[in-house]
Amino acid sequence: MSSLHQEHHFESAICEHLGRHGWLYAEGDAALYDRHNALFLPDLLAWVEATQPESWQALTKTHGASLPKVLAERVRKCLNEHGTLEVLRRGVELVGLKKPLMLVQFKPALGLNRAIQQAYAANRLRVVRQVHHSLNNAQDAVDLVLFVNGIAVATAELKSDFTQSVGDAVDQYRFDRDPA
Repeated sequence: MSSLHQEHHFESAICEHLGRHGWLYAEGDAALYDRHNALFLPDLLAWVEATQPESWQALTKTHGASLPKVLAERVRKCLNEHGTLEVLRRGVELVGLKKPLMLVQFKPALGLNRAIQQAYAANRLRVVRQVHHSLNNAQDAVDLVLFVNGIAVATAELKSDFTQSVGDAVDQYRFDRDPA
């Protein structure tokens, strides 16, 4: 089999394309993935700090150096209890805040509110290759994970007709990708 048809070339092509079209992508990003909380924490922290500075200051005052850990654990708990879409729509409540901490800004219907436009423009879309997700099996890795502000919103197992079929990718998700 030609080395041209190996999955890692397909991964690279997708990631480089997304990188040229506004997505954040860097080799080695997988090392920054928080496996315990299933978050890309640097993006979550950067987005909250950039878009909600008053809330960020209040949280920093309340939690100090433990803020990243507290925020990651709270977001993870809410994701587990309510699901990704609900958390993205409603945000998360934290001690010390008067209103929920928003985790994404959806595209506004109208561009009249400058603050909403700025928050939307600040969204951090990231693609990460070879994400080792399992706490129990360090060898398991998902080919691509797409994140919005540090929260995983999609995963992809890549196959080519020269290596495996789409059915193999489906089976890999069903049988080999224990979410634990």
